[in-house]
Amino acid sequence: MFGRLRTKLTVLYAGLFGATAVIIALAVYLAITANAEQLVRHELEASATVFDRLWTMRSAELTDAGDLLARDFGFREAVASRDRPTIESALDNLRQRSGVDVALVLGVDGAVAAQSGDAGKADWANVLEANQDGSEPSGVTLIGHAPYQAIATPILSPTLTGWVVFAQKLDQPSVKALERLSAIPLDALVLRRVDGGSWATDVAKLGPAERRTISEFAERQLKGDAEARQLDAGQGPAIAIVKPLKSLSGPPVAALLLRYPLALALAPYQPLLEVVILIGAAGMALAIFGSWMLAAGVTRPVSALDEAARRLQRGERASVVAETRDEIGRLAQSFNHMAEAIGERERQITHLATHDGETDLPNRLALEQSLAKLGSHRGVMVAAVTIDRFAQVREVIGYELAGVLVREIAERLCVRAPDAVVGRLSSDTLGVIFFADDAGSARQAALSLLESLEAPMRLGEATTDVAVTMGLAPAQTDPMDPTRSALVRSAIAVGQARAARQKVALFDALAYGDPAANLSLMSDMLRGVAEGHIEVYLQPKYAIRQAQVTGAEALVRWRHPTRGLLPPDMFIPLAEETGHIRALTDCVLLKAIEHQAVLQRAGHDLEVSVNISGRLLCDAEFAEVALAMAATAQGRLCFEVTETAIMDEPQRALAHIERFAQAGVGVSIDDYGAGLSSLAYLKQIRADELKIDKAFILSLAHSRKDTLLVRSTIELAHSLGLKVTAEGVETQEAFALLAGMGCDYAQGFLIERPLPLKDVLTFLHENRAGKKRYG
Repeated sequence: MFGRLRTKLTVLYAGLFGATAVIIALAVYLAITANAEQLVRHELEASATVFDRLWTMRSAELTDAGDLLARDFGFREAVASRDRPTIESALDNLRQRSGVDVALVLGVDGAVAAQSGDAGKADWANVLEANQDGSEPSGVTLIGHAPYQAIATPILSPTLTGWVVFAQKLDQPSVKALERLSAIPLDALVLRRVDGGSWATDVAKLGPAERRTISEFAERQLKGDAEARQLDAGQGPAIAIVKPLKSLSGPPVAALLLRYPLALALAPYQPLLEVVILIGAAGMALAIFGSWMLAAGVTRPVSALDEAARRLQRGERASVVAETRDEIGRLAQSFNHMAEAIGERERQITHLATHDGETDLPNRLALEQSLAKLGSHRGVMVAAVTIDRFAQVREVIGYELAGVLVREIAERLCVRAPDAVVGRLSSDTLGVIFFADDAGSARQAALSLLESLEAPMRLGEATTDVAVTMGLAPAQTDPMDPTRSALVRSAIAVGQARAARQKVALFDALAYGDPAANLSLMSDMLRGVAEGHIEVYLQPKYAIRQAQVTGAEALVRWRHPTRGLLPPDMFIPLAEETGHIRALTDCVLLKAIEHQAVLQRAGHDLEVSVNISGRLLCDAEFAEVALAMAATAQGRLCFEVTETAIMDEPQRALAHIERFAQAGVGVSIDDYGAGLSSLAYLKQIRADELKIDKAFILSLAHSRKDTLLVRSTIELAHSLGLKVTAEGVETQEAFALLAGMGCDYAQGFLIERPLPLKDVLTFLHENRAGKKRYG
């Protein structure tokens, strides 16, 4: 119900008006009631004063009548002579003329000498008491439990011979005159004291509870609270006052209760109260209607603002029409400005999120979104266009012109392939989404773009040559790896193209393999190192001049619990990439030393060579551990390193090699000629041996160039004081040529394949016995 502001405002305003109207009506009612009560109190007090005057006048009349009779000579003679008939006749005559109920002559002994009217069993001792204590012999006395107003006049002849007593009954008819003389229609009741001390009345219509209430009220009034008070004796609230009636002697035995109902007092104001209620009801209805309309005027723009805010929250355009110029109108204008600012910022943020900051080309996220929209269409292809040697080019031309270079290539792509989606995948790679009938058509389209993409480019004041490599991948999900996106596969295809020395290549899932499985393989390798699954084979090195085996190279093998014996090429590159090569090398070095010790005990003193990864050659901690392990070896050790391993941090690498040499560990330059061989590094490395890569040895018998290169390398090494080992010796022809060139050692399948330790022992035994002959 109160979920709407319009309802809340209506209820609030109507409630406030209603509360105000109720307060006003209550104040009016209380004011009228207080005024009426005050007026009634004044009237009651005035009526009580009138009663006092009437009481005094009536007492004076009765006193005058008694004096007249008491002074009559004949009456006094009759009293003195106790002439009862004459006394009764006089009393009866005067009683009728005075309108009293009882007239009698009371002797000095308190006995009634004669009477007129029914005096009942009255006790006239109070008359005697009143004359004896000197008080005025007038007041109220009880005759048969009924109150009477009585006066007593002494009879002197000349001494006191008795009293003339007149008494008039105080009942409801007797007080009607008082009700008629009052300015308000009050109700008068005569109360009398009963034996229990309570006050009673002869009105028959009053119940016991009402009589008890009246009695308690009269008792409080007579004890001192003489002001008019409110009284509710069962007939509705009334204002009442109690006037005590003077007794002939002693405490009052009768009282007069004057009351006036409040309902009668408020009756003249009833139309005014009805008018106030009617005005309040009409005002309430008008307030509800006005509040509803006012709330509608206030909440309509607020509701419009609420709906606009919801649209803005959903990312929709939202605005509100400002119909007024008040705060609501200004709020609507402010909301419109805010919505415009939010929309502009959202557009900027969206643009920044989906565009490259340097070139303003769509970024990977934008390409992914475009690919998601087009992924369901057949023939969608993705190409990754990578700028060759981009890092070197950027170093030469600067970052700003490098960004211009990327943007220019993107523009060339857009010109040649207007229907394609072009974006930037990385600093040196652009992504292209296009349509092709099949992989062959995609490859042809890529090749046709090469000429325009690799055209010389004018950047600033200079012209720059550009070379690119492109990788292609279909947009469909790769069944071997559904999580890999087409953009990732196209980038992988670039690496495959470079490895194959091609300008364009299609992603080959089989050649790429399973990186997740390889990562799992590395976890298995660490477990294999700890559980002893790593084995070390030894491949003999044959000293040509001595015609005997004088050394062996330690080669690692992994016997996987489920995949069998794994070749080194499967896990060593991964170990280098993941950083696990340290644990693997430590294991191989330890086992090589153990194998060397076994060979020593068998009588074979061989130098054992261990390959050291380029990632470890600069590791100071590994150098310390390797030297500590080498110190425990029982024969000579040799560490085989490559020239390329030295190029990253040459000073640290050369320092560690120097330490190995000083510790008596031989150093061999492995795979010489396979990489970017440098004579400068060859001069700086403190090595004992140079190993010619097998790529030159395998074709030695058939290639004049290889023969020339191998011969010159052997001569160069000897000139530098290095011994030479030829790897990959597999034929007698190659062995004979190497021997003729002065090569020092031969290593290859012709000599022996890599063997486990027990087989190496057998091989060495046969070689010593002369069963093995080469050349």
